[in-house]
Amino acid sequence: MNSDASIWNSLPVPAFIIDEQDRISDVNAAGEGFLNASRKSVIGHPVWDQIAVDAPLEEAFERARWQGTPLFVNDVDVGSGSRAPLQCALQIAPLVGHPGSMIMIISPRELAGRMTRGNTVKSAAQSAIGMAEMLAHEIKNPLAGITGAAQLLSMNIPPQDLELTDLIVAESRRIVKLLEQVEQFGNLQKPDFKPVNIHDVLDRARRSALLGFGADMTIIEDYDPSLPLAYGDPDQFLQVVLNLLKNASEAAGPQGGTIRLRTYFEHSFRLRRSDGSGHSLPLQIEIIDDGPGLPEDIRGDIFDPFVSGRENGTGLGLALVSKIISDHDGWISAESVPGRTVFELSLRRAPRDAIEDKKEST
Repeated sequence: MNSDASIWNSLPVPAFIIDEQDRISDVNAAGEGFLNASRKSVIGHPVWDQIAVDAPLEEAFERARWQGTPLFVNDVDVGSGSRAPLQCALQIAPLVGHPGSMIMIISPRELAGRMTRGNTVKSAAQSAIGMAEMLAHEIKNPLAGITGAAQLLSMNIPPQDLELTDLIVAESRRIVKLLEQVEQFGNLQKPDFKPVNIHDVLDRARRSALLGFGADMTIIEDYDPSLPLAYGDPDQFLQVVLNLLKNASEAAGPQGGTIRLRTYFEHSFRLRRSDGSGHSLPLQIEIIDDGPGLPEDIRGDIFDPFVSGRENGTGLGLALVSKIISDHDGWISAESVPGRTVFELSLRRAPRDAIEDKKEST
């Protein structure tokens, strides 16, 4: 085994080798994932054509090269042609033994930031949902009485006043529907883990969306046909994808838009917990839409319960999605700018023994 190549591709952050003419001469596996492009397609191309840095970096980069000193740049937006910018830290240094060549490491802040507050958010969500469930149970009974009383009143009042009782009934039913969503969130069963063909799930969700809420949308499939089986509950995965497709369709409005369903394999993606344990999440699903984007003031909190960017939204849809993915030991993230919003799901691969058990049972 080539130990240098093994170490290079095991780095968990994007890393690039840049030659003396500022062209990419090598990129590791995490760098391919960051660019959403293969190593072969970017080698030989100017680095600043592939990586967009929201800072005047070229002069400092050149100075670091000829002085032979490292360069550190913190809290700068870094993107590429196929992804929205992320706040990152850059570490740049001369490559020992290769005059004029530089190594650049990109450390995205988004992943680290969400990981550090993950347990706090999860605990807060559980407390909020517990309180909401208790209130839901206590409120539904008097609401039923209010609805019944309004219906009785409507039988004995002048026609011009029926609008008032109709409003009481309609609003009471709307509140009951909201409370039922809260109860659904709290009563979500544990996943029934089994090997899952994620493309079957995506196809079911796509067909369902096009027949209903997404009738005005164009949904494009961009699948990696070699993707192995995922490990999880197919019904809960379907609920996740349907929720995300519904959000994208509602954001687009009656004029419609385009949703792209993309899958690919990223062998370097690992979820590591604060206790040092972790596991690989190589199966990647992206749901990309060309809508107006997430409201800027809630982008960092969209997976929290009761946070919504829509008028009369419950703020439970994305919280439910996040809870399901968390129950599957997976990862979900979102990037959004006007005209491009990407929700990315990272899932576990089905273990070999589970696949063998499935074959034996069929």
